[in-house]
Amino acid sequence: VFAGIILPLMLSCLLRLRQLPGGQALVFTPLCICFGSDSLALFAGMLFGKRKLAPRVSPKKTVEGGVGGLLGGVAGMAVLKGALALLARLSWYQGPSLGWRTVILLGLLGGLAGELGDLSFSVIKREFDVKDYGKLLPGHGGVLDRFDSVVFTAPMIYYLAVLLL
Repeated sequence: VFAGIILPLMLSCLLRLRQLPGGQALVFTPLCICFGSDSLALFAGMLFGKRKLAPRVSPKKTVEGGVGGLLGGVAGMAVLKGALALLARLSWYQGPSLGWRTVILLGLLGGLAGELGDLSFSVIKREFDVKDYGKLLPGHGGVLDRFDSVVFTAPMIYYLAVLLL
């Protein structure tokens, strides 16, 4: 039921973001947050990880990696802010300009949603005794493992964009 109904509904928020004013840029928001969060969480966890975050759910995730993930979400938004600033110099660009408060707020909240998504999908994998969701991306756990955090982040960013922008 989750995979057939909830998953497409949550990911459809990427399309909804695209349909908002300035959506050509907004659609990249959950992607930048999640990719930045996932990357920095991995490196922070490898370098500084000592305390387990949720050992029964995902034994390799650490509290330090979780903090790195939140900072990575902000870093991903900062990269997007820089890209949007460059695009703003073009006469045809009609997208939003993001202030630093918005960058930090969306980065932290999006990073948190992404980590919850990642842990939620880990619970599902543990429940069904599945190591990876597929073999298309060897060593990465499959395509869904790359987008598990986006599934939770996209709806949150969509509704925040509707409220804030």
